[in-house]
Amino acid sequence: MRLKWVLSLAIIFFYADPALAARLSDEEVQQRIVAESIADYAGSCACPFNSARNGSRCGGRSAWSRQGGEAPICYVKEVTAEMIDQWRAANNED
Repeated sequence: MRLKWVLSLAIIFFYADPALAARLSDEEVQQRIVAESIADYAGSCACPFNSARNGSRCGGRSAWSRQGGEAPICYVKEVTAEMIDQWRAANNED
C-alpha cells in the first residue's frame, strides 16, 4: 500500500514538472510558429485563407499575398529549421 502511494506521488511530480515534459516535435513547433505569426498580425487578413471583417475570404488582399509591408508566416512549409531552432531557444525548449 505504501509503495503504491509513493509511486503515485512520484508520477504526479514527474508530470507536474514542465522541465520533464516531452519536447515538442518539429511539426508542433512549426504549427505554433504559424499560429503565433498570424496572431501577431494586427489586421484580419494576415493570410489568404483568413476571412475579412465582412466575411469574405481575404485571398489576394492578404498581407501574405502583397509585396512589401508585413509578411506573416501562413503555412508550415515556410517555416525553416533555423526558425524552429530560434523558437525553441526563445521558449526554453533547447
